[in-house]
Amino acid sequence: MPDGTPEASLKLVADISAIDAAAWDACAGPDNPFLSHAFLLALEQSGSVSAETGWLPQHLVLEEPDGRLLGAVPLYLKGHSQGEYVFDHSWARAYEQAGGEYYPKLQSAVPFTPVTGPRLLTRPGAPSGTADLLIRALEQAALAHKVSSLHVTFPTEADWSRFGGAGWLQRIGEQYHWDNDGYACFDDFLATLNSRRRKDIRKERQRAVNGDIRLTVLTGDDLKPRHWDAFFRFYINTSDRKWGDPYLTREFFARIGETMADRIALVMAERDGRWIAGALNLIGTDTLYGRNWGSDGRDYPFLHFETCYYQAIDFAIARGLKRVEAGAQGEHKVMRGYRPVRTYSAHWIRDPGFRRAVADFLVREARAVEAGIEDLAEHLPFRQDH
Repeated sequence: MPDGTPEASLKLVADISAIDAAAWDACAGPDNPFLSHAFLLALEQSGSVSAETGWLPQHLVLEEPDGRLLGAVPLYLKGHSQGEYVFDHSWARAYEQAGGEYYPKLQSAVPFTPVTGPRLLTRPGAPSGTADLLIRALEQAALAHKVSSLHVTFPTEADWSRFGGAGWLQRIGEQYHWDNDGYACFDDFLATLNSRRRKDIRKERQRAVNGDIRLTVLTGDDLKPRHWDAFFRFYINTSDRKWGDPYLTREFFARIGETMADRIALVMAERDGRWIAGALNLIGTDTLYGRNWGSDGRDYPFLHFETCYYQAIDFAIARGLKRVEAGAQGEHKVMRGYRPVRTYSAHWIRDPGFRRAVADFLVREARAVEAGIEDLAEHLPFRQDH
């Protein structure tokens, strides 16, 4: 046990409502809205996260003898690899072809959310060694569940390094983030780009609204059920066309609208008095996180870029936020001023032979990811003096 907590106890909790919200949030910190008790509770109580959807909560908690929460890890038992954004489908196929059973597995993540944040949640002032104890407890949970593997996706670099120090396999990926260099307005940002990209972005923004599309950013008390009704239609429509079975329910959006309205920025596009598209963002302490986009299915040139990327930049500048994280994938973001950055994951694999095979793959994959990031960094659209 960590110094000063000889009687602390560890347990798995299958319902986050059984964990005190204030205690959880004290461990999670204020920066990342996706790790808040309210967000995770909305996922569970709306039915978006459940045994039926393949995300069975198994949150790891460390409690002092008086019941006070000392540390926690968001954790799920999974029967598939959907909704993770760090792809291990090839690992599953290889292990099963070799006669193993890859599923179920354990996953420490925020479901359906490719956003970096802490995974080893510890209360401020927690004794040294608390995070290391949580790692050992995760390994014990994996052995107790007899799973093939345990995956920690989108941890902070500090947590990733700690997992690596404990012998876990380390993986890197990439995303595209926009940095606010103290801009007073969007034109200040455009001034840092080369002339061609400045012209292209101005044209895109003009074509996106096409003279008759109006954009509105809703947050706090301005968010009404009718907005969520429209956005949910867009979400379902886009999910059906691109990915199939959507996870998030209408009740999920209602719940975050009720409990987290001040941390939401919903960009909605209107034409002829009718909502036609929208993009959902969550607001962190210093970051705007882009999450879901959807439309009515009609073709609106450049409206996706406007609602998801440029409106997010406008909002971040107005709020004085340091960055915009626009979600997973999409090299096209680079040409719109978003820079490639590393993301991280850590992996515990029970079978030694399979672990060696995955470790070898990760070495080769990391070289390719690093080379891709370096190549993109050489082709950023910024002026030479920026």
